[in-house]
Amino acid sequence: MKIIATNIGNPTTFQWNGKEEKTGIFKYPVDRPLFLGKFDVSNDTICNRINHGGIDKACYLFSKEEYPYWKVRYPELQWNWGMFGENLTVAGLDDAQMRIGDIYKIGTALVQVSQPREPCYKLGIRFGNQEIIQQYIERGHPGTYVRILEEGLVATGDEFKLVSQSKNTLTTKQFFDFLNASKKDPTILGLVMENESVPSYKKDRLKKYL
Repeated sequence: MKIIATNIGNPTTFQWNGKEEKTGIFKYPVDRPLFLGKFDVSNDTICNRINHGGIDKACYLFSKEEYPYWKVRYPELQWNWGMFGENLTVAGLDDAQMRIGDIYKIGTALVQVSQPREPCYKLGIRFGNQEIIQQYIERGHPGTYVRILEEGLVATGDEFKLVSQSKNTLTTKQFFDFLNASKKDPTILGLVMENESVPSYKKDRLKKYL
């Protein structure tokens, strides 16, 4: 895996249900390294820190290989890296293989896969169509958030070096599909609850399915 774009955003104002809101999902490539901090990416915009940023969502990664599919579905958009609100666009990222808890060295940072991205209405704002939420869920390749175990700089061209693979086999895609399934697979539920890297608040919300 290799970083092909580093992306950050500025606050963008929009109207939602008659109210003015702001979002940082409009991210664009920058020609400089990004500093990955414990709680966020330096100089990036996070307008809602309840649902974005923080230890378990410090940085968002999305796969370069997903772009051709979405470009066909939304040919009218002006395409660039960062369209999905990702800080890092990554070549070779496969969320069907990447495990929750995997640890990677990127640049001078050490990161750990923490959870898939779950789309909200702000992705629909970026794409100009709220139907993308369900389309994104059905597509099933959400990319992943990482927590920052060691802060550091990452840049375009940096390669991911797997430091430690989680012994728990739960993949990012499995976790995403499970979260969006109306009927919860007990086998996947077991993997989720046993995985030490799954955020505790996620486990708390899933205890009702035990």
